[in-house]
Amino acid sequence: MDYELTEQQDEIRKLAWQMAVGKIKPIRERYDAEEKFPWDVVKEIARADLYGVYLPEAYGGLGGGLLEQVLVIEQLSRACAGIALAFAATGLGALPIMLFGTPEQREAFIPDLAGAKKLAAFAITEPQAGSDATATKCLARLDGEHYALNGTKIFCSNGEVAETYIIFATTNPVRGARGISAFVVEKGTPGFSFGKKEIKMGIRSNPTYELVFNDCRIPKKNLLYKEGYGLFVAQTTFDFSRPGVAAQALGIAQGALDETLAYIRVRKQFGQAISSLQAIQHLMADCATSVEAARALLYTTAKAMDKAMKPAYDAAIAGRTIVFDEMGRLDVKRWTKESAMCKVYCSDVAMQVSTDCVQMCGGIGYMRDFPVEKYMRDAKITQIYEGTNQIQRNEIAAMMIKELASAAKAEAAA
Repeated sequence: MDYELTEQQDEIRKLAWQMAVGKIKPIRERYDAEEKFPWDVVKEIARADLYGVYLPEAYGGLGGGLLEQVLVIEQLSRACAGIALAFAATGLGALPIMLFGTPEQREAFIPDLAGAKKLAAFAITEPQAGSDATATKCLARLDGEHYALNGTKIFCSNGEVAETYIIFATTNPVRGARGISAFVVEKGTPGFSFGKKEIKMGIRSNPTYELVFNDCRIPKKNLLYKEGYGLFVAQTTFDFSRPGVAAQALGIAQGALDETLAYIRVRKQFGQAISSLQAIQHLMADCATSVEAARALLYTTAKAMDKAMKPAYDAAIAGRTIVFDEMGRLDVKRWTKESAMCKVYCSDVAMQVSTDCVQMCGGIGYMRDFPVEKYMRDAKITQIYEGTNQIQRNEIAAMMIKELASAAKAEAAA
């Protein structure tokens, strides 16, 4: 399918796939088994200038957007979603700084992320605050020119390997959801330590940690946007980051299908390649159709989001303002529905396709030393993190109802 990528976008896609084949595939099994973080691959990806493809040139990036980021995540995930997560999770951590950071905050943090001199992480989940982020208990109390942060975060991807963390904490518990704020917290800040390292089903080469804050003093200047706007930061970030999860899921589905097709062409049963059996062919056709439909939805959405957001980014950089404020001034729509659709559909496709691929491969597909079972293990998390698919369906329906109400109001006024 021709998605009318620009020459630069096509080169980025090809380069990311070359990295996946040459640098990731040879070591993915070992890193998954050992739960080892792929620092050597991260450095190779950084040397290829892929970490900054979606970031503005003003901060050391290549000036691309969401589509460029999606292309890289997809291709790296075709080889290993766990290793690709080092790139994707840094993008998730960079995004709220780009959207809500002051010019000074953007200049302080983004260039190091664009060059992978530092990795980023995003931590909102707590033991009692998962899908319900309003239940946040982590507390940040203003004390002079610092906030004293106390509490824990769990399930943080990029775990202890990141240097720049986006942390959500309540600054005014009485106000509930409107009392939550967002902060940039740097590794090494006194009072910031790491707790339990999780043992996971999939994406095992990316460390998932508990973060512990004990009177951790964060400079007041590290507050993102304003006190009480933490949920705006989180929700807006997810509007633009969920296509990244979709890209990871799409890469998993395509990678599983790649490996399966290579196997079933040569595997013989009943005197013929199993790819010639009609039952297998129907599975092949369904998998391929689902993958292509997922790609079409994702790429189309990413292109539309980039077109809408570019003026806001350009205006914020030129005028030294905040991107989120420019989005309001330019009346940029919310992309909650579309990004949730991408995340739901692509992750469901990843789970179904990887499961069907194990089935097509038969017994060998279930074995740890054959790559297809890993794709199935990795696929599951894409239906869960950055909002479970059940929550995504709630978001989609809520936006549909809002749009219907707006349309009815406009019709009545006409």
